[in-house]
Amino acid sequence: MNTRAQPRSTGAILLEFLGSMNLAITLLVVIAVSSVIGTVLKQNEPYQNYIIKFGSFWFEVYKALGLYDVYSAPWFLFIMGFLLVSTSVCVYRNAPSMLRDMKNFRDNVTAKSLQNFHLTATFNAASAPSDVALALQRYFNSHGYRARVKQHDDHVLVAAMKGRANRLGYLFAHVAIVVICIGGLLDGNVPLKLDEARGKVKVETRVLPVSQVPAISRLPAGNASFRGVVNIPEGSTAKFIELRLRDGYLLQELPFAVEVKDFRIEHYPGGQPKSFESDLVIYDPEQDAPLARTISVNHPLLYKGYAVYQANFGDGGSKLTLRAWPLTAQGTAREVRGVVNDSVKLDSPQGPLTLEFSDFKLYNVKPAPPESGKKFRDLGPSFVFKVRNADGIALEYENFMQPVEQNGRLFFISGVRESINEEYSYVHIPADAQGGVERFMRFLAALRDRQILQDAAVQVTQLSLQGGAGENNPKIRKAMADIMQRLLERFGEEGFEGVVSYLRANIPPDRQQAVQTYADLLQEALRIVYGKVLAQEGAAQQDSPQFFEDALNALGVMPQYGAPYYLQLTDFEHVQFSGLQITRAPGKNVVYLGFALLLVGVFIMFYVPHRRLWALASRDAGATRVIFAGSSQRDRLGFAKEFDALRQGLEARFRHDNADAGM
Repeated sequence: MNTRAQPRSTGAILLEFLGSMNLAITLLVVIAVSSVIGTVLKQNEPYQNYIIKFGSFWFEVYKALGLYDVYSAPWFLFIMGFLLVSTSVCVYRNAPSMLRDMKNFRDNVTAKSLQNFHLTATFNAASAPSDVALALQRYFNSHGYRARVKQHDDHVLVAAMKGRANRLGYLFAHVAIVVICIGGLLDGNVPLKLDEARGKVKVETRVLPVSQVPAISRLPAGNASFRGVVNIPEGSTAKFIELRLRDGYLLQELPFAVEVKDFRIEHYPGGQPKSFESDLVIYDPEQDAPLARTISVNHPLLYKGYAVYQANFGDGGSKLTLRAWPLTAQGTAREVRGVVNDSVKLDSPQGPLTLEFSDFKLYNVKPAPPESGKKFRDLGPSFVFKVRNADGIALEYENFMQPVEQNGRLFFISGVRESINEEYSYVHIPADAQGGVERFMRFLAALRDRQILQDAAVQVTQLSLQGGAGENNPKIRKAMADIMQRLLERFGEEGFEGVVSYLRANIPPDRQQAVQTYADLLQEALRIVYGKVLAQEGAAQQDSPQFFEDALNALGVMPQYGAPYYLQLTDFEHVQFSGLQITRAPGKNVVYLGFALLLVGVFIMFYVPHRRLWALASRDAGATRVIFAGSSQRDRLGFAKEFDALRQGLEARFRHDNADAGM
C-alpha cells in the first residue's frame, strides 16, 4: 500500500501563503509604520520646504522612498492591495469552517475525551439517562445556553453552547480590514497613477495662469477621488483647484464654481488669530439657485460628495501705496503703487528694477520686551517684496509700516535677506519727532550734496587746527579738508566699512593715533552736516541728540542694504484670500464602514466568549452516571467560576432527586 503523501498543487501552496496570519501581520505592521510617517511628516508640501528642513541629501533619500506623499505612493498602494488580497483569501478559506463551527454542537464526543477536559465533574442520578438528559437540557437553557440532546447506543449526550456569535467577531474583523483597504485604494487614486505611468497625465512644474495650463496637466470634473487646494480672494470665484504632486501640480476642474463673498478673522487682544470663517456661494449649473453657506475651521461644507474645508488664509492682493525714498543719489521721494502677488517696474541710478510684492500682514505678533510686562506685542502692518535687477538677481525685504519702540525710542524697521533659507538682517531707521522718516532722509540727502560736505569738511578742519601750527598754513588746511571731505563721501557711499578701509589705506599702521583723530573729526563733521539739516527744518541745534547717534548707526550700515530705494508704506487696502481645501473621497464612507465593522468585531471577540458544555448520561450499576465538562476559548478564569457554579447547582439538584428515590 502506498502511504506517501500526495504533493500539493502550486495553487494550494499560494493560497496558504496568501491566507497566512504571519503575512497579514507583517503587512499590517508595514502599513501602520507608513501611516505614522505620513502623520508625523507633513504631506504634499512644496519640495523647497523639504529641502530647507532636511537638506539636499536626506531630501533625495526621502523623495526616493516616496515619503512626501505616502498614502498615494505606489509601494503603499501595492502593500494595501496585497493586504486586501491576503485578508480576502483568509476570509475565503476560514469563513465556511467558522460558520459551520457556529452551528456545530459537537455532539459526538466520547466519555473518555470529556474526562480529559480541564473542567470536568462526575456525579450520579437516580433517573433514567433520557430523563436526566432532558433535565440537563432544561437546566442549561435556563442559564442562557442552547442545548441539544442526542441519543447514542449506550448513552445520551447533552451538548450546549452560548456566545457562538464570537466567531462572527473574527469574521467582522477580517472583513473590516478588507473594506478599509478597498476604501483606501478608492481614495488612493489608483487610476490617476496608472494614467500618469502611461503618459496620459503629466505633472506641471511651471507657475502658470489657469488658462495656460496644458490639457495634459488637467483633470476632468468626473475624477473619482482627489484632495486639492485653492486660494480665493474676497469677491472672487474659482472653478479649478490644484492637486499638489511631488514638485508640481495638476489642475482639477470642479463641476461647480465657488465664490468667496467675505472672509472674516477674529484676533486675540495681542493680535494672534483666534478664529476665521468664509461666506461661500456655490454656483452649480444643475441647481436653480446658488447655494450660500458659511464655513469655518472644523465646520466644512458638504455638497454632492465634495467637502469644502476652511484650511488657511493670507493676502489676496492687497493694494499698497508706497513712498520710495532714494538711498544712493539725491532726489525726492516718489509715490509707487503696488498689488500683492504682482510686480511693478521702477527706474533707478543702477538701472531698471522690478518690485515683486509677495505678502502683506495686517498684524505682526512678536515677543514683547521683558520690561513691558507683556508676553506679546503687535508691530502692526508689514509687507514683503523683492527687488530684482536687470540681471535677475533679487533681494527680499520686509518693511514695517509703523515705527517700533526699542529701548524707549522709535525706529522704522526694514529687513533684508538673500534667500528664504536665511534670517532677515534688520536696519533700524530712527523716527523723527513727528514719527516719520523725513529727517533721516534729509540727513541722507545732505551726505549726497558735495557742497554741504565740502563746507562741513572746511569747517571741521578750521576747528581742529584752531590755535595750532597749521592754522595759517593753506596747504595743511587744504590737505586736511580734502581728507575730511573724502571721509564724508566714503561714509555716505560705503558706510563704516568704507571709512575704515580708506583710513587703513592712507595712514601708516604706526600712526594709529591719527586714525582715531580722523574718526573723531569725522563724527564732528557729520554733526555739522546734521546741524545743517536741523537748520533747514528750523529746529534747535541740540534737538534730539539721541536721534543723531541712531541715524549714524543706520547710515553706517545702509550701503549693505542693497536697494537704491527705501519703500515706506503710507496706505493700503487690505484684501484677503480664503484658503480652501476641497476633497472628493468616495472611499471615506467605505473606510468608516470598515472601522464600524472592526469595532463590532473586536467588541464581539472580547465581550462575547464562545462557551461549550457537555453532559454525558449513561447507565452504570443501576444508576445513571453523568460526566459533566466544559470549555471556553476566552476568559477561561471567568468560565471556570461559571462552570463551578453550574456544577454545584447540578450536584445539589441530583442529590435532591437521589434522596427522593431512596438512594
